[in-house]
Amino acid sequence: MAVLARLAAAAQALRQELRVWRLVLADRRTPLVSRLLLWLAVGYVLLPFDLVPDFIPVLGQLDDLIIVPGLVVAALWLVPREVVADCRARAAGSETSPPPPGSPGARAGLHARESPPPPRG
Repeated sequence: MAVLARLAAAAQALRQELRVWRLVLADRRTPLVSRLLLWLAVGYVLLPFDLVPDFIPVLGQLDDLIIVPGLVVAALWLVPREVVADCRARAAGSETSPPPPGSPGARAGLHARESPPPPRG
């Protein structure tokens, strides 16, 4: 059971970081080089091919574990600290707020913190 709790905590931390990265990309104070590096990291994950093919044992998977985090770390290192801190604070506050109007979750009427509707009887 402790393993599942740790996995859930890791998944939550990853979701939080993805929110931060999205906010950093959208922030006007983010330098162009950082935006390009973050987009390269996203593109590398989504592209169907790798620099080192995955069928090569160990190295095929290791390139994903080195290149993507390296691009993200380099991008965030180039962003001013106050921008990252501001984005982290906004991302932490967005966990409890409803989805923005026009987002897929808002259109579907979904919100993670809402209670289910009462049963009809």
